[in-house]
Amino acid sequence: MAEASERVMFLYQTRFGSRTEELMSRGSSGGFQVPGLSPLAAMVSTSSRCMTTAASTTMDSSESVTYVPPRIKFKRLDKTAKHIMQILDKEAVEEVKGQREILDIKPGYIVQLKVEVPENKRRVSTVKGIVIARRNAGLNTTFRIRRMVAGVGVESLFPLYSPNIKEIKVVDNKKVRRAKLYYLRNKINALR
Repeated sequence: MAEASERVMFLYQTRFGSRTEELMSRGSSGGFQVPGLSPLAAMVSTSSRCMTTAASTTMDSSESVTYVPPRIKFKRLDKTAKHIMQILDKEAVEEVKGQREILDIKPGYIVQLKVEVPENKRRVSTVKGIVIARRNAGLNTTFRIRRMVAGVGVESLFPLYSPNIKEIKVVDNKKVRRAKLYYLRNKINALR
């Protein structure tokens, strides 16, 4: 604050010469204002720009340059949080891949899974079917299997990195040209 008042005083001296102290004392008491400028307007206008001529040598070059603080960039918090979540997601995927082998499952693969039943942890059921869809979402990657149970088509959705999947085995891979094989729902024997 002291620097600002010194700067205003200096600028008054350059503008009004020897009458500066008389004007400043009258302006601070509230009875008289500087001709053409109010004290607040003078402070605002002089802090933003300063004009010098080659003939006036009273102003030093260091005083003419005003200090502009560096602009602080604030990142959007939702972007920062999203970036942190992506890093944590990648670390979790690498940890699961380090614990057990995860195959690259694509639509058209006929796979056989050994899945631990959540209700009874000692029981492991075997599921065999064709992969009709895959959704990539980091740790939440899922794949959809279609199989025939007693002549009825059944679809199951499994998380790829689930701890309940004990083993994934690719039995066969069919050549497909689509990412989603939902048209197999209308076919009766999709596995043949």
